[in-house]
Amino acid sequence: MEEQQRVRRGGPPQWWRHGPPWLSRWDGEERPQARWPWRSTVLLTAFVLAGSNYAAHQQEGKRAALDLFARVLLLVGSGLLLWRRRYPVFVVFGTAAAAMVYLGAGFPYGPVFFTVALACFSAVVAGHRRAAWAAVAMLWAGHVLVAHWLYRWLPPSHDSAASWTQEGVVAAWVVAIVALAELVRIRREQWDRERAERAQAARRRADEERLRIARELHDVLAHSISVINVQAGVGLALLDSDPEQARTALTTIKAASKEALGEVRQVLDTLRTPGDAPRAPAPGLDRLPELVEQAASAGLTVDVEGERPRLAPGTDLAAFRIVQEALTNVVRHSGSRHARVHVDHDTQALRLRIDDDGPATGADAGGSGNGLAGMRERAAALGGTIEAGPRPDGGFRVLAVLPLKVKAKEDDR
Repeated sequence: MEEQQRVRRGGPPQWWRHGPPWLSRWDGEERPQARWPWRSTVLLTAFVLAGSNYAAHQQEGKRAALDLFARVLLLVGSGLLLWRRRYPVFVVFGTAAAAMVYLGAGFPYGPVFFTVALACFSAVVAGHRRAAWAAVAMLWAGHVLVAHWLYRWLPPSHDSAASWTQEGVVAAWVVAIVALAELVRIRREQWDRERAERAQAARRRADEERLRIARELHDVLAHSISVINVQAGVGLALLDSDPEQARTALTTIKAASKEALGEVRQVLDTLRTPGDAPRAPAPGLDRLPELVEQAASAGLTVDVEGERPRLAPGTDLAAFRIVQEALTNVVRHSGSRHARVHVDHDTQALRLRIDDDGPATGADAGGSGNGLAGMRERAAALGGTIEAGPRPDGGFRVLAVLPLKVKAKEDDR
């Protein structure tokens, strides 16, 4: 839409900025080998032959008449263009040599220069600037030599020296052709760089999206499965001695698994067609009471202090997942059955502090590492920080600081 508006205002069209649409087909892929330009070569050959015949009639009596040798030279010069995409250096020198022999033999001026111009254009666009300049300079120097010195010994016998004004016009046309080719080459290099940058940006966005989905799945499944694991152990232990308590544990397992399935579906909804609205709102700190209830069903008492401020959706989700992961780690890795969640904020940042009294039942009360890494990634994505480690008086603390105003990322171009 932005590009369409720019075109309506008289700005450059999108293909001029990013290259022709057919070039974008190969973004991120290896380009196929250049095709043979049969059609353009055949058309140009027909044009050169017809145009040279017309020029011969116009210059009859002034230049040598077209014969079989002249037509062979025209066919060779035009036919070489069939290889201009595969061997541009050979083609530009070959067409220049054919044109030089053609002019040296005294044949009429005409479209023979078009073959050299197209070969020069192809060589410059392909990146062989010096070869193109050298071939064109060779042709021009040869023409000057023939037109001003060697014409006395070359056909036609009545030929006279060319004017230097004519040489200046020819030189101007040569410079114009090469300048146009240079412009196209520069634009093509810019298109290649922009396509590479867009492909890299697309890969980066895809990697970020995969990482985000992995974090969401980890946080959802780790918390719910921890609750299910604890309650399954309780149910097995009390199945014979206290069936009612075992029934309660099974009910908790059912509720936790149902909630986990719902949240997993919500995460996987992001894999649907881009632009579709989410089927359910993302969780936030307003669901802290649910986390407290789930932790209580797993045997963990959680005290919540402080008030939740109004947060942006991304910050709210990150804050919820950080608290969820921290409580999951307490359930799985801490011997404490009591945790405290403190919510504090000012005009700049939200602070979350999750404490437990320990001791650790595994290698680390903070968890296996994936959960802490996910928390740090969530905080870093918003410009915040995470500090996690043992407390001096025992237990474990997770301290998260998230900015309330998140700077919007610039769009990838």
